Amino acid sequence: MIAQIGHCAYRVRDAAKSTEFYARLGIVEAFRLHREDGSLGIVYLQLSANQFIEIFPGATQPATATRETIGYAHLCLLVDDLHAMIADLDARGVVIDRPIKRGADGNLQAWIVDPDGNRIELMQIMPDSLQAKAAARADR
Repeated sequence: MIAQIGHCAYRVRDAAKSTEFYARLGIVEAFRLHREDGSLGIVYLQLSANQFIEIFPGATQPATATRETIGYAHLCLLVDDLHAMIADLDARGVVIDRPIKRGADGNLQAWIVDPDGNRIELMQIMPDSLQAKAAARADR
C-alpha cells in the first residue's frame, strides 16, 4: 500500500536561488548529493520527516505548461492558517501570484511561483471541504 508522497523533483536553473526561495517558505535544506566529479547533483529540501522537494541544478530550457499540456501542473503545499502564511510570505518578499480565495472544493487557496516559473498552490483544508469529507470517510 502506498502511504504518502515521498518527494517531488524539479530541474532548476540556479540551485542557490531556488533553495533560497523555498527557505523563505520555511522549507529547509536537509542535505546535498554530489556527483563523482564533485559537482552538485541534487539538493534535498525537507517538508516533514519523510517528505522532500528535490532540486536538480543546471537546467537551461524552460518547460512551457498550458492548460492543454500533458504533465506537471502544480505543487500544492498544505498550511494550517493561509492568512497568516500569506502575511508572513509577503513580509519575506515572496510575491503572491493569486490572492486568497475559496476554491470549488471548499478550501482556501493562494498561489505563488518559484524562480523557474513552477506554480505552487498554498491550501488550507477547511472543515466543510470535499477533502475534509473524504478524509472523514477514509478514517472510518
